[in-house]
Amino acid sequence: MLFLTPPLTNLISPSIMSFLTNSKSPLVSNKHFISNPFSTSQRDWNREVSQFSEIHRRNLLPWRKKNKAIVIPAAEGLNGNNVTAQRRKVVEHICLIKAKDDLSDEQEKDMLDYLYTTQYHMRGIVAISLGRVSDKENASYTHAIFMRFQKKEDLTRFYDNPNYVGVLTKHVFPHCHGILNVDYESEVEDDILPIFRKGEEFNYGVEFLLLMAFYKNSLGGPAEEAMAALAKLTTELPSLIVQATKGSNFNPDNSGYSHAIAIRFRSSEAFEMFIESSEYNDIWQSKFQPITEKSISLHFSVDPVGTELM
Repeated sequence: MLFLTPPLTNLISPSIMSFLTNSKSPLVSNKHFISNPFSTSQRDWNREVSQFSEIHRRNLLPWRKKNKAIVIPAAEGLNGNNVTAQRRKVVEHICLIKAKDDLSDEQEKDMLDYLYTTQYHMRGIVAISLGRVSDKENASYTHAIFMRFQKKEDLTRFYDNPNYVGVLTKHVFPHCHGILNVDYESEVEDDILPIFRKGEEFNYGVEFLLLMAFYKNSLGGPAEEAMAALAKLTTELPSLIVQATKGSNFNPDNSGYSHAIAIRFRSSEAFEMFIESSEYNDIWQSKFQPITEKSISLHFSVDPVGTELM
């Protein structure tokens, strides 16, 4: 059993601190920022905020399956298709790790703990999720980390940060064969919960990461059309998906993958429903397969801090 144990004296990351103190959003005020996230006042505020999306509180499984096709309900959510919603640019960072076969449970816990708590020691990290890859057939990569930054400059500083370099040197590199990094810019709803991936909807679920290398002659045309088609499908399924982002890889090391997609599902059942659906498979076979040189798809479970991670 592996547990994440961030320092209790510093559970609010510097990025959230900066956003809360400088934001002009009417949803944010001093009464919302409480140093103890486990206090009664903070729990009351979390309950109030969660009521903004009452449909997700009533039922997290309002979908049906017929002939492996998704029946799309009329629902609203953080990933809803609201064209009038304001958007904010974010920078997504995906890191895949190939752990050694002799990695012990204690070494794994230590590695993931140190990676997770980097958000409390440096500015710029907006959100983070990580875990052991659940795909049994995917032996190439054993662990995955998803991070969100406010801007590209924050990501650049992150790569060079002595704290992060120290974590890699002492707690990651000794236990792995290699690391793959992909970075891309995307947009999310301009609100504190979807930006920081906070709130009840982000506490649980499945993180799905899809990396693709498109043939060069498809870039700018068929590739963007394929990405747009998949993005449109994710916006139509708020009962399955909390949030989805996509973009082209700008990592200077050029990992060999040109594009990436990250999707947070509400549960493992929601993930399976999506992956097995005719809608997703039709898009993949008709739009992605003909133009994709290689791809990596994997997922891992997400649980709240302080509970079993794997």
